[in-house]
Amino acid sequence: MSGVLAARPPPPPGRRPWLRPLWSGVAAAFRSGQMFFGKNKVMMVALGRSPSDEYRDNLHQVSKKLRGEVGLLFTNRTKEEVNDWFTKFTEMDYARAGNKAAFTVSLDPGPLEQFPHSMEPQLRQLGLPTALRKGVVTLLSDHEVCKEGDVLTPEQARVLKLFGYEMAEFRVTVKYMWDAQSGRFQQVGADDLPESAEESSEESGDDDDDDDDI
Repeated sequence: MSGVLAARPPPPPGRRPWLRPLWSGVAAAFRSGQMFFGKNKVMMVALGRSPSDEYRDNLHQVSKKLRGEVGLLFTNRTKEEVNDWFTKFTEMDYARAGNKAAFTVSLDPGPLEQFPHSMEPQLRQLGLPTALRKGVVTLLSDHEVCKEGDVLTPEQARVLKLFGYEMAEFRVTVKYMWDAQSGRFQQVGADDLPESAEESSEESGDDDDDDDDI
C-alpha cells in the first residue's frame, strides 16, 4: 500500500463541519484504502519523526511534509490512477468569509416565500431590507449582496448560502508519494506548503481541535 500526501485549499478559521460532505466524495472513491485528515503533530508521531522512530522506511520524510492543511491517503492504486482522479475531481461549495466573490449577486424586491416568517429578523440582521407583509417575508427594495471580487464578510457569506449561491471550488492537490514496497518518497506536485510544522500549528490554533479523520 502506498501513501499519498494531499493538500487542499486552507479553510477559514473556526469549526469546520462543512469538510465532511466535501471529503465524502474522495472517501467513496478510495473506500478500499484509508484517508486521514487530523492533527499534523499526531500523524507525525504515528509515522515517526526521524529514521530511528519511523514506522516504516522513509516515513519520517512524510512527517516532514505534514504542514498546513494536508491529509494522508493510503491506497493500492498506482500514482497515475491517483493523479488522474484528483486532477478531475472538483466540488462546488458555498463561499465563506474571507473568500472573494466569484460574481455579482443582486436580489430583486418581492416576497421571499422560501423563508418562514420566523427568519425575517435574522435576514434583517444580515443587512437585507426585509419586513413581513401578510405573514410573508418580503424584500422591500433591490439589494446587492456582493460585487465580483469583493472579500466576503460573514454576513455576505451567510446570505449567499441562504439564497443558494455557490462560489467556492473545492479541489485536492497531490503533493508527495511514498511507496510501501520500496520505501521510496518522491515529490509529485509543487511544494507550496508552510515553512514549518510549528508555524502551521500556531496559525491554525483552535482549528486543530476540529480536524476530521476520514
